[in-house]
Formats: sequence, structure tokens, C-alpha cells
Amino acid sequence: MSDGFLAIWSDVEPEQETDYLHWLMREHTSERLGVDGFQLVRVYRSLQPGIRRYFIRYELRSPGVLGSEAYLARLNAPTPWSKRIMPILRNFARGGGRVLARAGIGHGGVLAAIRLDNLSPIAGSALVDNIVAEDRIIMAELLETDREQTSIQTREKSMREHDRSFAGLLLVDGLDEHAVVGAVTKLGYPSRDNLYTQVFQL
Repeated sequence: MSDGFLAIWSDVEPEQETDYLHWLMREHTSERLGVDGFQLVRVYRSLQPGIRRYFIRYELRSPGVLGSEAYLARLNAPTPWSKRIMPILRNFARGGGRVLARAGIGHGGVLAAIRLDNLSPIAGSALVDNIVAEDRIIMAELLETDREQTSIQTREKSMREHDRSFAGLLLVDGLDEHAVVGAVTKLGYPSRDNLYTQVFQL
């Protein structure tokens, strides 16, 4: 698997959801995967009722893709459709960097994405090994954001209000919601209360 990542949260209003998903599936993700170093994308939707929140995870060949000339060229030349979508995205958070630790093989249908504001007290390999030892957990990953590359100012970034980021992410991938919520609860993280600590379905 890849050593780099890009992760994005955003909310959309119900009346804008169809346009957003058409843009995401018919233009945006294929455009990104056309950039050298972007290798795979997965799109998840929050299981929290009444919320149109999406989590997008790209696998990158390396963290350096985030600052590459090809990627920055795309960010500085948004399409007309992107110009329409970017301002409507709410609770937007974005971060990219490197995979610090990974355990397990494959992907389930449900993912917990846990925002981390401090990585220093976390023993990465031991943490993900313990998580995948839980029943029906497929994979766990600890990701570290490259603050410098994530914060590069681009035209797309200027079109969104109140962009947020994070120090890192803990991703817990499992077969069903019960298994994922159980594993997250054992870690002491809320699964639904925090805006950026959510359970998503593929």
C-alpha cells in the first residue's frame, strides 16, 4: 500500500447533495486520480442520522505528491464545476501526509475516522496491532499530517471558508458499525460526538 495520504471531511446541505455527489463522482475524483502520484480514492458517508457528511481518503505514492507541481497546478486552476461546489462545503477539514503505522490487510464496509490533535503520546505500531486484534476489525492506520504541505495556499483553498486541519488521524476499518464502534470505544474515543470523529460507511 501507499506511504502517503490525503483525507478530507465536508458537509453539504440536503438540497445540494445530488450536485455535490455528481461533481465528486463524475469529475473531481477522476481529475485527482489523473495527477501523478494519486493512486486510489475511497468515499464514505457518515452514519449519523440527518447529516450529509462525507469523508474522502486518497492513497498517494508518497507525501511529496501534496506539494508536487502537477497537483498544485490542479488546485490553482479549478474547473467551473469546482468553483460552484467549493463555496458550499461546510465543516471542511483537510490534511495530507504519511502513514506512520498500519496493521491488517484489506478494507471493510465501515470506517471510524478519528481526528488527532497530538501524536506525541501515541505508540503507533502497538496501537494499530491492538486494534486489529479486535473481532471483525480489518485494518487500522495511524496517519501523520504534513503541516507545511497541507497549508500551501491555493486558489481552491481561497474559495472555502474556515478550512481546518489536524495533526493526524486514526482510521479503524471493520466489517460493521457495531464492531468499529466497539473498538473505538475501547480506545476511549467518542464515536459520534466530535464533529471530526465519526463512523462512516463505504
